[in-house]
Amino acid sequence: MSTIRVSRPKPFDCTFRVPGDKSISHRSIMFGAIARGETLVEGFLPGADCLSTISAFRQMGVDIERDSETSVRILGRGFDGLREPVQPLDVGNSGTTIRLLLGILAGTSFFSTVVGDDSIARRPMGRVVNPLREMGAQIYGRQEGRFTPLAIRGAKLTGLTYESPVASAQVKSCLLLAGLSADGVTAVREPSRSRDHTERMLPAFGVHVRTSEGEVSVQGGQSLAGTQVKVPGDISSAAFLLAAALMVPGSRVTIDDVGLNPTRTGILDAFHMMGAEVAVEQTGMWCNEPVGRVTVQADELKGIEIGGKLIPRLIDEIPVLAVVATQAAGETVIRDAAELKVKETNRISTTAQELRKLGAHVEETDDGLIISGPTPLKGGVCQSRGDHRIGMAMVIAGLGAAAEVCVEGSEAIDISFPGFSNFIEKIKCGQI
Repeated sequence: MSTIRVSRPKPFDCTFRVPGDKSISHRSIMFGAIARGETLVEGFLPGADCLSTISAFRQMGVDIERDSETSVRILGRGFDGLREPVQPLDVGNSGTTIRLLLGILAGTSFFSTVVGDDSIARRPMGRVVNPLREMGAQIYGRQEGRFTPLAIRGAKLTGLTYESPVASAQVKSCLLLAGLSADGVTAVREPSRSRDHTERMLPAFGVHVRTSEGEVSVQGGQSLAGTQVKVPGDISSAAFLLAAALMVPGSRVTIDDVGLNPTRTGILDAFHMMGAEVAVEQTGMWCNEPVGRVTVQADELKGIEIGGKLIPRLIDEIPVLAVVATQAAGETVIRDAAELKVKETNRISTTAQELRKLGAHVEETDDGLIISGPTPLKGGVCQSRGDHRIGMAMVIAGLGAAAEVCVEGSEAIDISFPGFSNFIEKIKCGQI
């Protein structure tokens, strides 16, 4: 088990480029694999989750070569060219891999099984299995297909219009991918807008996607053509480094070439609401994704109340937002975030429990957290609980603590942010 030790640094001014966006990296591999022809991906995130996606498609006969850590070449086989895997497809810890993969496997002509680690075994699959079954998919599994392991017998699918009870990019993307191999039109309606990387990337592969307020649809029978994908830096990873500036008064962090997709930048809005100085400059578009520079500078912070449509735009950043809230004057109330309970851990509970170890005043609610501040954090020992975002959040908390903080189980961080500890070392040294 790995451990990161961190203590309060002097004020710093650092500029970084963070690893590639995890969501976009997953999709670039999947879409490249089911496209015809060659796809070249630059800026790929070589984290454990994305490597699970590569492994799954290699098992189905797709030729995927790593030209470098961050450059991937895929010789796509098309939907019809995928082969029946001999062994179960192991997605490891990756919820994105399994849920999007199910949408592809449902319309194949072969049998397959999908498994994952203990975390995946606890995560709900019914939210994608049930609508896929409505399309004609034959999926079997533990507790009537609500949990892994899952077995899929490829079947002829029919498009549907699905009213999703939650705003979930994974549900939406799964059904759109299934819709590409279905007869007719497949449409997904959501109560609020979820991240839209799938809708942005599919047109780059030649797929026509129709979008309107609250609905996305595709016509079945469309083929994908190989293309080039340049992956921007991950705003979710950047959020931890930007938060570091808010934990150490007098500090500033700039992130270059980071994704600025508006469905993902809720954390920047939250930091601004708290009183931080936030500057955003768009510098380009990469594969239909806005990209640019973000700078965050510490200032006096105040508590905020957030919920509703903002939550899907920062759901992955709530643990580190809670960390920053410990240094804000007054109460920070986070609601409508029950989705946190079905992440790698119950992030409502794990965030609260780990922050309390450092002296923070955090109350759990049914759908969120209440954090009272400002609170001087003390040193201590925290655990990642095998959850990459909890591990990183506690490291950032340690930057604002009065004594050393040890974060055990830090190897989990490699799932989304390989090399994270090197960035923290640069912050501790004040390196630019």
